[in-house]
Amino acid sequence: MQWRALVLGLVLLRLGLHAVLWLVFGLGPSMGFYQRFPLSFGFQRLRGLDGSEPVGPPGGPAWLHRPRRGAEGRLETPPEPEPGPGSGPDTCGPAHWGYALGGRGCGPDEYERRYSGAFPPQLRAQMRDLARGMFVFGYDNYMAHAFPQDELNPIYCRGRGPDRGDPSNLNINDVLGNYSLTLVDALDTLAIMGNSSEFQKAVKLVINTVSFDKDSTVQVFEATIRVLGSLLSAHRIITDSRQPFGDMTIEDYDNELLYMAHDLAVRLLPAFENTKTGIPYPRVNLKTGVPPDSNNETCTAGAGSLLVEFGILSRLLGDSTFEWVARRAVKALWNLRSNNTGLLGNVVNIQTGHWVGKQSGLGAGLDSFYEYLLKSYILFGEKEDLEMFNAAYQSIQSYLRRGREACNEGEGDPPLYVNVNMFSGQLMNTWIDSLQAFFPGLQVLIGDVEDAICLHAFYYAIWKRYGALPERYNWQLQAPDVLFYPLRPELVESTYLLYQATKNPFYLHVGMDILQSLEKHTKVKCGYATLHHVIDKSKEDRMESFFLSETCKYLYLLFDEDNPVHKSGTRYMFTTEGHIISVDKRLRELPWKEFFSEDGERDQEEKFVHRSKSQELRIINSSSNCNRVPDERRYSLPLKSIYMRQIDQMVGLI
Repeated sequence: MQWRALVLGLVLLRLGLHAVLWLVFGLGPSMGFYQRFPLSFGFQRLRGLDGSEPVGPPGGPAWLHRPRRGAEGRLETPPEPEPGPGSGPDTCGPAHWGYALGGRGCGPDEYERRYSGAFPPQLRAQMRDLARGMFVFGYDNYMAHAFPQDELNPIYCRGRGPDRGDPSNLNINDVLGNYSLTLVDALDTLAIMGNSSEFQKAVKLVINTVSFDKDSTVQVFEATIRVLGSLLSAHRIITDSRQPFGDMTIEDYDNELLYMAHDLAVRLLPAFENTKTGIPYPRVNLKTGVPPDSNNETCTAGAGSLLVEFGILSRLLGDSTFEWVARRAVKALWNLRSNNTGLLGNVVNIQTGHWVGKQSGLGAGLDSFYEYLLKSYILFGEKEDLEMFNAAYQSIQSYLRRGREACNEGEGDPPLYVNVNMFSGQLMNTWIDSLQAFFPGLQVLIGDVEDAICLHAFYYAIWKRYGALPERYNWQLQAPDVLFYPLRPELVESTYLLYQATKNPFYLHVGMDILQSLEKHTKVKCGYATLHHVIDKSKEDRMESFFLSETCKYLYLLFDEDNPVHKSGTRYMFTTEGHIISVDKRLRELPWKEFFSEDGERDQEEKFVHRSKSQELRIINSSSNCNRVPDERRYSLPLKSIYMRQIDQMVGLI
């Protein structure tokens, strides 16, 4: 016991000296939110972007430096100093995620005490009902106070549509197209929750009241993932002969949702015209096409994340047009990647192919591009999609990932993915954004579960500190750079997928924590509101449609173990907007293979728009699912308990 007392005394002495230095000499980070809400991830302070010297061991932390490759091609990190006194397997220091919140409860006994008792079935049912109630409260208030407008303003209980008075308000106008967005986006969530009567009512409302013949200028990406994707998902739910979610059939249904999806996609096609690279314009007017003053710059994710929805539509209709233009855009972006690093930038000029934004990362501007390379392969079985994804993932691991090779083994800092210059791989800034929290879920799909566990712990540690995930977090200053939280789903999605992969009750506790935080900090009179400031919890009067289509859905599925998604025997995949799609062998059929040959591409390029508008719809029956999808086995979620020791070392998060 004497050595423990000695170590404790030394720690207290060191903390006291730091406090004196801060107060007297003003050393350390600035006296901002960081001092009020200290959050240490065990990262030493870095060499600043201005070249200032770091505070810490010579050379800075290992993860600041790009991993080098050894003789066998394995990633290596620079050698770390020898561990000092007090280091050991039971010490919660910088090498472990247990250090994240000040090193509390670092031993396995603490983990066992809090989590080994699993998650009682009664508590799980309670959390499932709470997630359902959250969705119902938001949905019912939207229908009562906002429909047929696009979104609900939950504080003042009224609807929101496009900002006609300010066309430059892209934050609103890119998303809201005056087509009852929240209702459309929520369709498959109603089905997954088993509410057949409301699903049928909502589908009929969409068929009877929603039109895309509107003078609305919308972002091609947002209209595709939120509206087109939801229409296709709901159509497949209705026409599924097995009806796993209950009776979701619609009396006298005549493929109306599929026809609506086709109508919307045709209105988006002008974005792909008159572009020298094949990369689409970012926005179109649903009535008139590309605006005369349209921007020639677009983000990689916006232009390269259309293939899943456009591909599904093409294969259901037997019309190659939509998949062809989306795939051409992906290939054009892929061919512009750096020859040195294999990385892509985040903003490109669609006419010149010049990279306007040279930042390469996992967040805004790039996130769903990587996601859809893999998911396109899972759905369609095109090997080139998998080859592109594997190459991209290798570049990400080589240039974006910093820290030790293993998540919870060895010396050095825990892994982190940073933002770098696409050409040199050099660090560009010291922040990450909340959209990056999707990446652990993607890693689960490829079987890289250990790394997913580690990265998820980083984002959850931030959530634990603030009760929300700030839009941008500076890991050098250990404080938020952008303080709002618009009810995003990415951390919930990764939590759900990690639970499906490991069946570890830790992730049920994470989900419960997120649910309770949302109830406590975001619930208002008529729904759930965006947090304007994650520290003081002030709010903005907006509930984005993805809160119902994704956040509530993933929380519900996390706690609903017996949901048909998990029990029906059908393989499902979620789009980047959380819309559920059954992995069907019919989606792997490609009746127009010649169009993707070199000659076919030239021929298709000349007539893709005219062909789409003139060809009569030919609908392929999509009501049956296959029991086994070729080449799919590697990407199935492993439903067994694994990596228990890695989770065990994350105990300090609570």
